[in-house]
Amino acid sequence: MTSQSLDRLGKGLMRWRHRLTVPQFTVVTGALVIASGTLLLASPLCSSDEVGLWQALFTVTSAITVTGLSIIDVGKDLTFFGQVTLAGLIITGGLGLMAITTFLQGFVQGRSGLRLRLDKGRALDEFGVGGIGPTFHQILITAGCVMGVGTVILYSFGFTDISNHGERLWAAMFHCISAYNNAGFGLWSDNLVGYKANPVVNGVIGSLIVTGGIGWRVTNDLWEKRFRLQRIRRLSLHTRLVLRSTLLLIGLGALGLLFTEQFAPDGVMSTLPLWEKLQVTIFQSITTRTAGFNTVPLSIETLSDAGLLLMIVLMFIGASPGGTGGGIKTTTFAVLMGATRSTLEGRKEVIIRKHQIPGDIVLKAVGVALASGLFVILMTLVLGLGPTAGGEPTAQAYSFLEKLFTCMSAFGTVGLDVGVTANLNRWGQLVLMVGMFVGRLGIMLLLSALYGSRPPSRVGYPREEVFI
Repeated sequence: MTSQSLDRLGKGLMRWRHRLTVPQFTVVTGALVIASGTLLLASPLCSSDEVGLWQALFTVTSAITVTGLSIIDVGKDLTFFGQVTLAGLIITGGLGLMAITTFLQGFVQGRSGLRLRLDKGRALDEFGVGGIGPTFHQILITAGCVMGVGTVILYSFGFTDISNHGERLWAAMFHCISAYNNAGFGLWSDNLVGYKANPVVNGVIGSLIVTGGIGWRVTNDLWEKRFRLQRIRRLSLHTRLVLRSTLLLIGLGALGLLFTEQFAPDGVMSTLPLWEKLQVTIFQSITTRTAGFNTVPLSIETLSDAGLLLMIVLMFIGASPGGTGGGIKTTTFAVLMGATRSTLEGRKEVIIRKHQIPGDIVLKAVGVALASGLFVILMTLVLGLGPTAGGEPTAQAYSFLEKLFTCMSAFGTVGLDVGVTANLNRWGQLVLMVGMFVGRLGIMLLLSALYGSRPPSRVGYPREEVFI
């Protein structure tokens, strides 16, 4: 190419770069981070010969989207440097992908007008990081303190069966990073099955998952009003909705699993003592919505169909806005329930806790839930095309429930696996990678990136009723 051609190409790229919106720039940057992370993780410095480019690509995608689905054994196939790299990718995906992208866009595009700053705020709000500049610094400080306290407790009282102090410290630190960011990656092949009866490990990991999942807005609101918590009405409606929804879903999920698995023949929980059953069901109720850790083996043989279906519903709801988890979010679920109740009561407005919810918020909740449900159905449909396992003629054919569970786990960035992911062929694993990426960015943000920013229409249309 001549110098003039290169010059025209460079100017064209500059114009294209300046026209990118934050959602579009986020998608591009996310893809670049995944690509660079793949090359690094596939290098001999980070992994063994068992990890090729494809395995590294799937693992990095799962880490950046804080999902936790894996087709490698993290503790065996990755070197210590590889595990550190994986932890860094988890932090990047959990706390910093959108904020880092936003700051990069500010430097690359070289403009910071009001429209761009509003665009940044909307993108951060959609992604869930919750702010720019000082706010992001506070998020990092808060996350560091919470993960640091969790590391000390796990090192001192949790992973006491690990005799090597260095290994114990790293295990505590890695699992705290994974838990707070709702990633679900573990250093052992059986995840946390060996600690199902350990109340310290269950309590610390579960607390970190909830703290990371409720979001920065809630944490900040609780901290700012810590001396006035005796009057819960002082908290914002968002905080109250998140806390009530989270506690309700944890409680109902635990009771539901306790009920469904009590009647499951040869179920993995049927032989456990009552105290261990309570620990397992509460922990699985917490981790099913957001993180993906498991303290009991998960498969269609060890859990009942009713239990798996309940877990699918919990994964679909997911964490809260501003949190490190996925799903349609607890507030979306709360608004939909509020809209249903208002309809049954004959109201024309959605009222929650004596507050009227704006109509655009209700429409957004409906759109998010419907688009997310349709996307998971599409994933399941595509995953069912052709062989679903490796290239062997005798490859196992998975049931619809197993496929739906795996697709929901990927889209909800949960990471729970019923023994399907590692046995899928590359076509099936590609479907899961796309689902993880879309689920982490958010279905509405992705649609915004595809369609671009469009100003609201000023055209009015005549009203006409339809029958519902």
